[in-house]
Amino acid sequence: MTFITDLEKKMQQNCNRELAIPMENYMKNNFSYLGIKTDNRRELLKDVCQNHKLEIQNDFRTICWKLFQLKEREFHQCAIDILMKEIKKKYILKDIQLIEKMLTNNSWWDSVDTIAKYILGGYLNKFPDQIMAIIERFSNSNNMWLNRSAIIFQLSYKEKTNFDLLKSECEKHKDSNEFFIQKAIGWALRDYSRFNPNGVSEYVHSTNLKPLSKREALRNIK
Repeated sequence: MTFITDLEKKMQQNCNRELAIPMENYMKNNFSYLGIKTDNRRELLKDVCQNHKLEIQNDFRTICWKLFQLKEREFHQCAIDILMKEIKKKYILKDIQLIEKMLTNNSWWDSVDTIAKYILGGYLNKFPDQIMAIIERFSNSNNMWLNRSAIIFQLSYKEKTNFDLLKSECEKHKDSNEFFIQKAIGWALRDYSRFNPNGVSEYVHSTNLKPLSKREALRNIK
């Protein structure tokens, strides 16, 4: 694929090891970095995309998955940026396979949270009849990142959030000792509290949530 080849070349030309080291440290050394900051990375991606518009439009799913399998984190971030833009009005049922692969490979909070909120959330908004089956499967998985995704996928739904479903996910995982699950519960409840503060407050005070989840959930409620 000429797009990926050109993107790799462009990124390598702009790598900065001095910036890469603190980036890797911040992400607990889970990933290698080229040392390209977000704004610069997006500008570089935009420049390369200009020369490969048709290739990307015709094969963005394959391109994104190939990018997501490369070593450096910047390529994973490029894959997510491309997918968010291209898939928005082009969801098909089998896209859940790609979404799940991207949630469970090279997983960390930065990628999972974006994919869950904007891509999984968009997919399930397009195919609401799939919500219960997919969220139940993700929620019951042994993969913590799928559990987190099941809790936070409605973050972009705002006032249309299914509060009963959100509470059900919180109940299922409220006893977890995993930091990322406790944080997800608090985050999802805090976000929805913008639209239903009384409902969230009542739920939190009547449920034995972990202290972190409770604290995060009530942060914006006076």
